[in-house]
Amino acid sequence: MGKLNVSMLRYLTKEDFRVLTAVEMGMKNHEIVPGSLIASIASLRHGGVHKILKDLSKHRLLSYERGNRCDGYRLTNAGYDYLALKSLASRDVIASFGNQIGTGKESNIYVVGDQEGRQTCLKLHRLGRTCFRKVREKRDYHKNRKHMNWLYLSRISATKEFAYMKALKDRGFPIPTPIDFNRHCIIMDLVQGFPLQNVAEVDDPADLYDKLMNLLLKFAGHGVIHGDFNEFNIMLGDDGKPIIIDFPQMVSTAHPDAKMFFERDVNCIRDFFKRRFEYESEIAPSFDDICRVDALDAEVAASGVTKQMEKDLRLEYGMDEETSDIEESDDDDLIEEVKVDDDIEELRKEVDQSMNLADKMAEVNLSVSEYILKCQDEVNNSDEASDFVEDKIEERQIPTEVEDESDVQDEETDDVGNLRDFNAQFKPFRDNLGGKLDDADTRSVRSVSTTASTIHPDVVKARVKASLEKSKKKNQARRTIAKGEASAKTRSKRENKDVISTSRSAFWADN
Repeated sequence: MGKLNVSMLRYLTKEDFRVLTAVEMGMKNHEIVPGSLIASIASLRHGGVHKILKDLSKHRLLSYERGNRCDGYRLTNAGYDYLALKSLASRDVIASFGNQIGTGKESNIYVVGDQEGRQTCLKLHRLGRTCFRKVREKRDYHKNRKHMNWLYLSRISATKEFAYMKALKDRGFPIPTPIDFNRHCIIMDLVQGFPLQNVAEVDDPADLYDKLMNLLLKFAGHGVIHGDFNEFNIMLGDDGKPIIIDFPQMVSTAHPDAKMFFERDVNCIRDFFKRRFEYESEIAPSFDDICRVDALDAEVAASGVTKQMEKDLRLEYGMDEETSDIEESDDDDLIEEVKVDDDIEELRKEVDQSMNLADKMAEVNLSVSEYILKCQDEVNNSDEASDFVEDKIEERQIPTEVEDESDVQDEETDDVGNLRDFNAQFKPFRDNLGGKLDDADTRSVRSVSTTASTIHPDVVKARVKASLEKSKKKNQARRTIAKGEASAKTRSKRENKDVISTSRSAFWADN
């Protein structure tokens, strides 16, 4: 979970991000994604998935692990961060990356810049730290699942917090303005101020105390309870006004433990003011003082709100008109659960969509279809032309046959004569030989030019042998295991063989 190093982000290619996205898709229903499945989902045009996987593992964006059933790759926190940052950068939301300004049990905070040079705040959700692993007890992200993935739980946490911030900002609450989010990252305005924990003194502790208590009642009046309302999640701006941060743990006032959460928030503020500013007030709000004015918890599906409660609250506060009852499935997870039998083609489509390739493919298909239509027109024209040429050839076929017969007769009557006597007048050296030969004698003539190869015969044999071996290897069946990866099946066979040999030697040992 170390620091986020974005130096490699600029050097990654589209193929690298496509492979990372393929691993992300495969992790929806695989704890460890096999290399063959990654290659099927990524479907790179020229292959080379194995080399890309090794490079990404080298830079710790992927992790190669060996499982009981198969070996494969797993997406690391850095790889998940790179996917989110790439998506945000493609939207022109962030253009530069700064220093880390804060950390917590669930997130890291960084300063980033947009295209205009304005500084904003980036919050990376980091569920799964050793100091905060009781998510099943503290949060309801898992939806009663038996197996949880920390990356997807972080994504759910960021999605819920962005929904809370959007709804609260629209209602005028003093919180940072949410800008955008992707996966487990949230972009918001950078608050110019300091955490209340770092403030040693204030001008009027009583006024600040009243503002914070009124904010607690205002939150509860809209149907939500902060759940972690303390000095670490309250910031004081330059004007001295409080600004509230950190919202993923918010619950509904209809939650079974809502009263306990509300009283805990009140006691946190009272204890802090007594300890830091030596201010103690006898007046403190209670859970019975809440006056419900809105159904924000139903709008964002806060923790503790059932479907029937959400429907009733929306109807009560005029957020939805009464409609016919429609049975909905209980599966309302923020992340789509992919079944084991899902087709790989659907995952490929998701990868194409995430890499913004759908539009390009549509343009390519359109251009290809236009080209095919043009080719069909040219083929039709060529067919007409060929028919015309065939007709002309048939017309001229009979005269050519007559001409061929006349040529044959001329060749039969043609007398060539003795060419040797004729050539002796111009090139007598041809007949200046040692003896007299008859006309029927044949003589061998050595040619001046030669077509013999200058390559050594051993080199030719080596080349032929290499080509034969290459063709033989090409015809052989391909290995199902990627090169350089250990086979889990072979490893298990070896272990079983060792166990059998050990047990046999122990049983048949000589006495």
